[in-house]
Parts: sequence; C-alpha cells; structure tokens
Amino acid sequence: MSEPGDIPPRTAFEARQREHLAWYAVAEADSGGRAHAENEHPYRTCFQRDRDRVIHCSAFRRLDFKTQVFVPHEHDHFRTRMTHTLEVAQIARTLARALRLNEDLAETVALAHDLGHPPFGHAGETVLDELMADHGRFEHNRQSLRVVDYLEHPYPHFRGLNLSRVVRECLAKHRTRYDTPICDDFDTTLQAPLEGQLVDLADEIAYTSADLDDALSAEWVTREQLAQFELWRQAWAQAERESPDARPIHKQIRSCKGVLAAMADDAIATTAARCRSLVRQAGSAPGSDAVRQAGRPLAGFSEPMTQAVEHLQQFLLRNVYTDPKAASREENARRIIRDLFAAYLNDPALLPERYRRRVDGDGLHRVICDYIAGMTDRYCTKEWERVP
Repeated sequence: MSEPGDIPPRTAFEARQREHLAWYAVAEADSGGRAHAENEHPYRTCFQRDRDRVIHCSAFRRLDFKTQVFVPHEHDHFRTRMTHTLEVAQIARTLARALRLNEDLAETVALAHDLGHPPFGHAGETVLDELMADHGRFEHNRQSLRVVDYLEHPYPHFRGLNLSRVVRECLAKHRTRYDTPICDDFDTTLQAPLEGQLVDLADEIAYTSADLDDALSAEWVTREQLAQFELWRQAWAQAERESPDARPIHKQIRSCKGVLAAMADDAIATTAARCRSLVRQAGSAPGSDAVRQAGRPLAGFSEPMTQAVEHLQQFLLRNVYTDPKAASREENARRIIRDLFAAYLNDPALLPERYRRRVDGDGLHRVICDYIAGMTDRYCTKEWERVP
C-alpha cells in the first residue's frame, strides 16, 4: 500500500489507464514517439508532458490578448483567444471522459489548437493569407503546427516543443466549419484520432455558445431574435422550469449554458452510436486504427442537431461576424497588418534580430508572417504606431 504523498510511477498510471480506455482511444503506447528522443518522465505520461509544454510556452501566454470575436479590452467579460481555448479544453475533457477516451491527449490538442492564430481574429488570418498568396499561404492550423514544431524553442539542442506525433497529427487535421486542415506531413486519407475529432466538436460547441453569450452581453442580438431557434427555445424553457423566479439575465446566462449542454449531450450520444456501429460491422472491437480508416469522422452531431447548429451559426454570421459594427474594426485590423507587413518588407532592420537571423533560411515573407502572426492585438497596434 502506498503511503500518503507517494507518487505512483508513470507505468502504474498507464496500466490503470489501459484498463479504463475504450477500444477506440489512443493509449500512450500509440503516441508515435517524438522527433527527438527523450527519456521518459518518472510519473508523467507523454501526453501529460505535451500538455505542460503547451501551457508553459510563450505562444500560449500571448493568447490572452488576442481577439476571439469581440475586442477583449472593450469589455472585461468578453472571451479572448485564451479563454476560448480554456473552454474548449474543458469541453474536450468532458467529452473524452464520457466516451472513455484519453483525456490528456484531448486536453493537449485543445490547448494547442489555436496557437497559430494571428492578432485580430479571423480578419488577421484572412489578410495574412492574402499577403502570403505567392509565398506559401497562411492557415492557422498549419501555423499552430509551425509554432510547436519550430517557432517555440525552449530547448538548447533542437527547435520546437518536441510534442508526440499523434498530438501534432491532431493539430494538423483540426477541422471545423471555418477550418480546413492542411496536412503536408500526415496521410490525408486517414481520419484524425477520435480525441482530435472530439476537439473539433468541442471547438464548435465552445464558440457557438460563447459567441451567443457575448453577443447578448454586447446587445448585438436579443432574446426575442433567438426565440426563432428551437435550440434556444428548449434551453430557455429549461431555465424557466428550473428557476422560474430568476431574473431574466440569469435565465439568459443559463440558456446559453443550456445550448452548450445540448450540443455536448448530442455529440456524446452520436459519437458513441457511430463507434458501436463500427463494432457491429467488424464483429468485434476493431482497435483505434479503425477510427482513422473509417472514411469519415466518427465524432459528430446527429442530423437534427447539425441542422439546429447550422441555423444558429448562420444567424451569428449575419448578426455578429459580418455585422457593420464589426466591419470597421476588421478593416482597421487589416490596414494595421498590411502596413506593418509592408514596413518590414521595405526595411527588414525593423525586425528583431532573432527574426532577421532566419531570413536566409526561411525567406523574408515567411519570417515577417511568423512575427506578425505571433503578436497580440495590443503589441501589433503598438508596433504599427512605432514603425515609420
């Protein structure tokens, strides 16, 4: 019997984990290893170490002042790219636990999935892609992989965080309504592991419910407008049943959480049913490789929920993402990035010395792109005000 304070060895944890994980889960033995060999840690698994490396890297800290949808410094309660990431990680762990998947892998992918996002939200991504059209393009999933593989360099003997291959694959194959994976280093005929697929769902669940909450708080949309959506009506009705005497603002908050819960419940049920169907087709539990070879994602929503989320997303697209109130801010963001890019092209001496050292190997356009993509909204604006 272990004494209080004793730390179980990693091998003991992994043995207990194998007894718990479902057949479609990724165990540490299936991590694919690291590009640079390292000794195993005495009590942390490879995915726990990957998670910790992501949390402690500088790119993760900079998410704290990058825009998600609403400009963060205009309201203390709006989501930033950091708080969005934390919400995705929480949802991903919940989904993974319910489905007996590897929670540490799902959490790691969730925490890293937006490391490559530039300042100013999707407006920043769009303008960087335009500026890089003739120089390899820009896409934030590919940039997230570039961050963990190359741009972060806390170790003396190699660049990057040296994450497990399966974590890197999940990042490369991250897919949502607004993201299309680019997988130069991985087999595009194979699906991502189920943990990675669940992070895609957790991302959609998080931003749909959170953008709804922030839009209501900003008074860009109203509860009356949302009454046209069955998903909202059901969540509001449940809030009224549970707390009939609550103030409307509390019912509103509870309804946003109800939308999140409904999406999560449906995702768990649908994903579990698809996995059971795969077992029936195979005649027995076929192993985690069957998830990759399934020909389509196994993680997903039911058809009714897919339609409900699509309708709500289209509403948010019209009333939030492309609202005229946001358009002027996005145009300003595009102007800042274009001006900065042009200034660095015209005078590379404006770049920090550590970036100038990479120009011969990476090319000036890519170095400038890396530098701007890593900036926070605040720093990008200050640089724009500083450069000639």
